[in-house]
Amino acid sequence: MHTSTFRTAVVRIPNGPDSIEIIGVPALEPGPGEVLVRVAAASVNPVDLAVASGFFHAAGLINQPEHTGLGMDFAGTVLTTGPGVDLTVGDRVAGAVVGFDRDFGTYAEQLVVAAADVAVVPDDLELIDAATVPVNGLAAAQIVDLLGDAPAGADRLLVTGAAGAVGGYLLSLARDRGWRVTGLARAEDEEFVRSLGADFTTHAEPRWDAVADAAALQEQAIPLVRDGGAFVGVRPNGEPATERGITTTAVDTTPDGPRLAELLARTVSGELPVRVHAVVPLEQAADAHRAVAKGGVRGRYVLEP
Repeated sequence: MHTSTFRTAVVRIPNGPDSIEIIGVPALEPGPGEVLVRVAAASVNPVDLAVASGFFHAAGLINQPEHTGLGMDFAGTVLTTGPGVDLTVGDRVAGAVVGFDRDFGTYAEQLVVAAADVAVVPDDLELIDAATVPVNGLAAAQIVDLLGDAPAGADRLLVTGAAGAVGGYLLSLARDRGWRVTGLARAEDEEFVRSLGADFTTHAEPRWDAVADAAALQEQAIPLVRDGGAFVGVRPNGEPATERGITTTAVDTTPDGPRLAELLARTVSGELPVRVHAVVPLEQAADAHRAVAKGGVRGRYVLEP
């Protein structure tokens, strides 16, 4: 269904959930290498809350004179394709839109994206579930890339925030590269962490060979790393200061269609967890943000335009 306008959630003057508006904007056509997607589902990420609160505006990372778009994850159906695209109308796809400084987001009825950035959703995976994978799945996969293969005899990896969206993926993906993984989380999350094949702790002692800091503990996590070990964070350009020969890096998540296809396949097989807390209409985006802000939600809020 083609329309001259479509609805999308934005903030004009960011001030938390109360500043989220649903507005109509002109429809776009895909250019070369692009597809127009009818969005079926868009998941809510903590970073979306930071955009709506004005955190990135205040840091000088967003400069949108009229409004800023919300949302990074999506799943939906291809409506139209531009020249040079292998996808066809009707294909079910999922993808990620990264970066903050943009007037559009995935909290929308339609979206134009690069075809190379999306992956076809397997037949056995619901679009609601597929929408929860892209940003956090790719972040975890790219954190594992930064960690690399576990060195022989120095393969003990601590994942902070192990029950969170990125942490849960790390528990599974890091084992592919030979790491012996322990998840740091609350006591009530022990069953979930162990179900993904990781060891579990509620209190981490120092001397880990590497720390994947999904909880963004930052400077608090550095003392947990042994001398000469590795720290990988989730705040690009905000790595903690290095000390004791520790290597510090941070993931800057980028779209990757082929890698996302692998993650979606592993989601279907049950290797990666699917956790949907609630599905709500786009009009309730502000309510979803309020619920996520309270904390303690295990699983994702997913918006249906």
